Amino acid sequence: MRKSVKWIIIAVLLVGIIAVAYVLYNKLADDYGKNNLDEKQTQAETENDDSYAAADFTVLDYEGNAVKLSDYKGKPVVLNFWATWCYYCKQEMADFDKAAEKYPDVQFLMVNATDGERETISDAKEYIEQEGYQFEVFFDTKQEAVNSYYVTGFPSTYFIDKDGNLVTYGTGMLDTATLEKGIEMITQ
Repeated sequence: MRKSVKWIIIAVLLVGIIAVAYVLYNKLADDYGKNNLDEKQTQAETENDDSYAAADFTVLDYEGNAVKLSDYKGKPVVLNFWATWCYYCKQEMADFDKAAEKYPDVQFLMVNATDGERETISDAKEYIEQEGYQFEVFFDTKQEAVNSYYVTGFPSTYFIDKDGNLVTYGTGMLDTATLEKGIEMITQ
């Protein structure tokens, strides 16, 4: 008899734990599963306010020339921070390559976090060439871009309108629909 009561109590506790886990899972899925873009301001609000101006920085292009983000003012920009050791960066790159081809009027700045130790220019170039990606790749050898955007996790993507204003950003891997939504927000 005592064993039966003990097993009933254990079963009730187990059902309770499963119920709590189910509720928490659904709550978190609702909060985080939709997309991970954070709209900073609407375009109308940024027209008279430069408080959301995208931070400028200098990186190196594929040939080693210095390039500034501000060089692309007048054109919408998708700014993506990535590294070859980052699994999720590599998973989303095919979508970025397709989007760069689909949206020739949008500048894609695929900025490699090149620290010279864990990530090198040669590692990044080898990976890009191996995969056959056509988007432009830039190298943040002084960590100026990473520090300007306070990037602490990879991948991170920022959407900047043609006036140089940060419109929205996403942290972590973006799916195709979220990438398209971000592009739509800067090309309206």
